[in-house]
Amino acid sequence: QVQLAESGGGLVQAGGSLRLSCAASGRTLMLHRMGWFRRAPGKERSIVAAITWNDGNPFYVDSVKGRFTISRDSAKNTVYLQMNSLKPEDTAVYYCVAGNIDYSRWDYWGQGTQVTVSS
Repeated sequence: QVQLAESGGGLVQAGGSLRLSCAASGRTLMLHRMGWFRRAPGKERSIVAAITWNDGNPFYVDSVKGRFTISRDSAKNTVYLQMNSLKPEDTAVYYCVAGNIDYSRWDYWGQGTQVTVSS
């Protein structure tokens, strides 16, 4: 099993920045990728960004490209999401996710951290 612990959410004004962190513990050698989902009020949960663990190849949903940066620190088993130029529509609960070799699903989920962007 793998446990994920998120931190870094909060309240920020539009145009501001936040950095989310997610530390993985447990059987982390199983992991092939990590990422972030979000659930905005009244909307379905959706992926925001992801990164492969071995080569750091990133993926971003179109709405955050150029504003968010995902990175990882393999030595610390930690993934980060740097969020710049935040918009009110980025308000959501952000969930850290981690996956094993089966790319059809995400195997582990964090409890979520609230990000609120005021206009």
